Amino acid sequence: MKKTKSKRFSIAGCTVALMAPGFASAQSSVTLQGVIDAGVTYVNNQHGGAATLFDSGVLSPDLLTFKGSEDLGGGNKAIFELTSQFDLGSGATTPGAGQLFNRTALVGLTNDRFGSLTFGNQYDFMFETLTLGLYDGAFLFGGIYDFRQGPFTALGVPNNPTGSFDFDRMAGATRVANSVKYRSPDISGFTFGALYGFGGVPGSFSEDSTMSFGANYANGPLGVGAAYVEVKYPQLGNGHDGIRNFGAGAHYNFGSVLAMLLYTNTKNTASGATINVYKGGAAWTISGAWTLGLDYTYMKGNDVLLDNKAQQITTALQYNFSKRTTGYVEAIYQRAGGDASVTQAWINGLLQPDGAASNRSQTLARIGLRTSF
Repeated sequence: MKKTKSKRFSIAGCTVALMAPGFASAQSSVTLQGVIDAGVTYVNNQHGGAATLFDSGVLSPDLLTFKGSEDLGGGNKAIFELTSQFDLGSGATTPGAGQLFNRTALVGLTNDRFGSLTFGNQYDFMFETLTLGLYDGAFLFGGIYDFRQGPFTALGVPNNPTGSFDFDRMAGATRVANSVKYRSPDISGFTFGALYGFGGVPGSFSEDSTMSFGANYANGPLGVGAAYVEVKYPQLGNGHDGIRNFGAGAHYNFGSVLAMLLYTNTKNTASGATINVYKGGAAWTISGAWTLGLDYTYMKGNDVLLDNKAQQITTALQYNFSKRTTGYVEAIYQRAGGDASVTQAWINGLLQPDGAASNRSQTLARIGLRTSF
């Protein structure tokens, strides 16, 4: 088996590329790579009581990915990607049994001059442009707990474990099935893309469909990006309404400090429920091995959501044992408010059982370890 090294720009960091026996040639390659995260989390208030739990896939999801390419000549390549998410504690596929390649499953063509066209189950551009573009500290140090949920279950996102888990889609927890996606090449630092997910409803092209767009510009230490996605659900307006998200971000690299700003807007087009999110943060590379992250998030719902709101502070300290393995500690505090008689704080990722706090505040602390291969 021929071995070669590969790098991928993602949560997993550096990985080892393994050439499959049947494809070990200069024109074709298959890469196996993955990331595993595990640790212990303490929560001071889950439905009124403290809880200590083993939790995996927090700083990054537990993933196993097969990627491949074939050189077709003339600057063209055929590509594929199959990614499975799993729960380290039980070994089961996530989010349900038998969902082997639920994270990504795609095939397509790519060209250095013209970009790439892919087909399958894929990420929309809220995740690809804004999260992977480094506009959110959750991607770098906060993990799933630092993405958005809060006291907004009445947002009513269909097929969602809480009604508002990862409501602005920045964590990539939801992909777009049956989709076609175009990504441009890098044009002097500017990239863009578009995605369409087919609803497959006879007589109606747009019903139950998904549209997403994204654009990013990177020039030296400065980066700016914007993204849009609208997912129509059969449960909302007979497939003609859905959840619409758009957002914009900016970051600037001061050398040892990466500063980030982010804004997102989420709307249920059937009910009018809307949430605005404002977030700022920074990741400071203290030394080659140590990184400190800190960010602040303000989430505000409109009157349909009883003017519920939440403020959240996240901080994390990471130690890189190597390019592949990171140990970390993090702490998060959320304070909720609003017009409801009881407004419950709810940190993202605390799902079952009874993840929400019994009152307006919730705090957690975690120690964990992540490694990639």
